[in-house]
Amino acid sequence: MADPSALEGAPAPSPEAVVEQVGTVDPRLWRSLYIEVGRDYQWVDRLSWTDADIRRYLEDPALEWWILRVAGEVAGYFELRKDADGGVEIAYFGLRPAFVGRGFGKYLLTCAVERAWARDATRVWLHTSSLDHGSALPNYLARGFHVWKQEAYDV
Repeated sequence: MADPSALEGAPAPSPEAVVEQVGTVDPRLWRSLYIEVGRDYQWVDRLSWTDADIRRYLEDPALEWWILRVAGEVAGYFELRKDADGGVEIAYFGLRPAFVGRGFGKYLLTCAVERAWARDATRVWLHTSSLDHGSALPNYLARGFHVWKQEAYDV
């Protein structure tokens, strides 16, 4: 997404949905969300991280970590990472399984994109793959992203 006006936002599907930035993230919370959100999508690259690895990662000033709560329960999260060119990557994004298919993904992505533009981004970008939830790419396209590059990998 190259311009903030491209965002086709989606409203919160519940008045009890709150997105908030977490300043100091407990590694246990980070790990549990990474595992639970990514379990069905082959998120394995960070499974071996220690608490020290997680803390070091989260202390990077280029990174912001946000969670979605619904009626006080943690429903999902996203990570934003500002790159050297001024772009902001939505590095990780997802919902706990109990919240999938209820409109929260549209709302959470809207919040992630709005926050990325608020960081004075030159562009907002992300990666997806065929391993992601089947609604991921349609959600990204509906919010105003466009496909920049496609690649095929053997896994």
